[in-house]
Amino acid sequence: MTSYDKPTHDPQQDDTAYPYVVPADAPPQDAAAKAVTEAALFEAFGGVRGMVETVLPGLLFVTLFTITKNLHTSAIAALGISLLLVVVRLVRKDTMKHAFSGVFGVAFGVVFAMITGNAKDFMLPGMLYTLGLSLAYLITAVAGVPLIGLMLGPVFKENLSWRTRNPGRKKAYTKASYAWGLILLTKCAILFPLYWWADTTKFGWVAVALKIPPFLLAVYLTWVFLAKAPAPIDVFAEMEAEEKAEKERKEAAAAKPHEA
Repeated sequence: MTSYDKPTHDPQQDDTAYPYVVPADAPPQDAAAKAVTEAALFEAFGGVRGMVETVLPGLLFVTLFTITKNLHTSAIAALGISLLLVVVRLVRKDTMKHAFSGVFGVAFGVVFAMITGNAKDFMLPGMLYTLGLSLAYLITAVAGVPLIGLMLGPVFKENLSWRTRNPGRKKAYTKASYAWGLILLTKCAILFPLYWWADTTKFGWVAVALKIPPFLLAVYLTWVFLAKAPAPIDVFAEMEAEEKAEKERKEAAAAKPHEA
């Protein structure tokens, strides 16, 4: 795919030359493209079902612990519901990406909590992951290779073409990565002090409450930035067009001797 990541446009050629570089001042996407962007983002981050699978195990854990104060019962129930969600996806033959990531997160939380005997530690792996992810977003944005672009490039069939051929989208991905990084870092700034100082139930409910709102804000800002950016370059369509053209050239070359 690297040949589709480099600017191969010759300024001496016609502006419609292929492949091309999108001008930095290219107009934003139209209404139809914005709708496609919205749908792709929603699907990429798991949609409503993904959010439910993210929240439900932690919600069940906190609810049961608030009622029973029993760490083992709460942890086993959370892990059980997480595994059940995976089974449901397997039966329905749905994508497993979000379900498996949820199971691993819950399993690590259960292990941490069981080892330490502290119910707060059920949330600790997720908090550490969030902190690491926030730093990854910020560092990659500063480095000029924004993480959100690496994640969403394949979703929009542009792969890494935005790095050198679509500066408007690179700028949008950079802004989005900064937004994700700062939002997740703010979430960590709230949760880590509570982890040390708040009682278990209050900390747990705040942690559950902060599962979805920061995520939705980050997704919304990503959509705003990308909706104002130029449309993605479909490198897969370019490759198919190039292969078709090459096939036609070979067929034409093979036909010439017969014509002569």
